[in-house]
Amino acid sequence: MFHKVLVALDNSQVSECIFEQALFLTQQNNAEMMLLHVLSPLEDPYINPIFLQPETIYPSLHTDTINQYIQAWDQLKQERLDWMRSLAQTASNTGIKTEFTQSIGDAGRIICELAVNWEADLIIVGRRGRSGISELFLGSVSNYVLHHAHCSVLTLQGLIPVTIPNNHSTQVTSN
Repeated sequence: MFHKVLVALDNSQVSECIFEQALFLTQQNNAEMMLLHVLSPLEDPYINPIFLQPETIYPSLHTDTINQYIQAWDQLKQERLDWMRSLAQTASNTGIKTEFTQSIGDAGRIICELAVNWEADLIIVGRRGRSGISELFLGSVSNYVLHHAHCSVLTLQGLIPVTIPNNHSTQVTSN
């Protein structure tokens, strides 16, 4: 039985499915829910971190350009907070005690730290199915959480593109 469920969402296509399944599981266990979104400057569409302190790296950048990047970053943070607030309201409307938070940094580490501090007994996190080079360079949040979490972890698989060979055709008919 789970009492406190931490749900890590990244605003990808699979996040809606993760939220719905987390909502169901939380309702079934009469548990509390904490929604977490981590802004990571290393992934699209986030702002490149060099523009957060450009004077130390590129002193010749114009102030207007820097201000545009800061405004875009602030707008992105606000959009994601509004999204999280909306999800929390949806969960609250179903009777689930729900909190939400947003952080900036390394998603895997932040998820595990919040799980400890909030005393979660289950973490729900999506898995994009990265492998090979993309996992090497971008890392795998779900893999990090699986190996470092103090509590149970439920990973939900995202959509993995399936290629169908051209010499085979599939036909679907309906009556």
